[in-house]
Amino acid sequence: MAALITGVVALALIYMALNAFRNANPQYLVRLAKIAGGIFALAFAAFIGARGELAVAIPVAIFGAGLLGWSPFGASLGNAFRGWGRPAVRSDGQKSQIRTEFIELTFDLHTGAVDGRLMSGAETGRVLSDFTLAELLALARAFDDPSRALLESYLDRRFPGWREDAQDATAGWGRGEARRATSSGKMTAEEAYQILGLQRGAGRDEISRAHRGLMKKLHPDQGGSTYLAARVNEAKDTLLRTHQR
Repeated sequence: MAALITGVVALALIYMALNAFRNANPQYLVRLAKIAGGIFALAFAAFIGARGELAVAIPVAIFGAGLLGWSPFGASLGNAFRGWGRPAVRSDGQKSQIRTEFIELTFDLHTGAVDGRLMSGAETGRVLSDFTLAELLALARAFDDPSRALLESYLDRRFPGWREDAQDATAGWGRGEARRATSSGKMTAEEAYQILGLQRGAGRDEISRAHRGLMKKLHPDQGGSTYLAARVNEAKDTLLRTHQR
């Protein structure tokens, strides 16, 4: 009987751990792996160092310190270790920024990476990757419809399939986000330039080319959303109108 109870408890703990792992922030998991690896490397270095094998212990200790963000050789080595676990593709610096009252998303147009930060409330300035799915859904209760629509686009990329587990949390969210968002206020030229990732004064050809490139990435058929596509289209129309004056 005791063995049966122990087995049931063990299965329950495993299920809870797997569920927590699935909903965890991927960047947090990478940081956790680096910390665990750094501690293990330093402990191993101390063990073999105590046995007099300094030729092996020293480089292992440096490696472990690098994983933990400590580098005796300055920032360059520390930055190299901090880059561990990130994509090898480098950004060319061109970014698209879409902002609402509560959040701002930044899309790297070269790598496809998405980042975001809060623009209002007690957590203003914090990046979205600092929060778990449950925390983001809780924050969204205070958002307006455009901000929720933009957050959904972020969640779709970071937590694929999140909607299946969050139906109760999103039950009160509005629908028709793209229509309400685009009718909530006239887009400024500055916003349009930021969305298309262009510098002020870009020509018609540059505007059309940037629009096509973004739509390939943010159209609903390509894993984007109706809201994002509407904002990109509005940005193009806004800038093209300036060339008709």
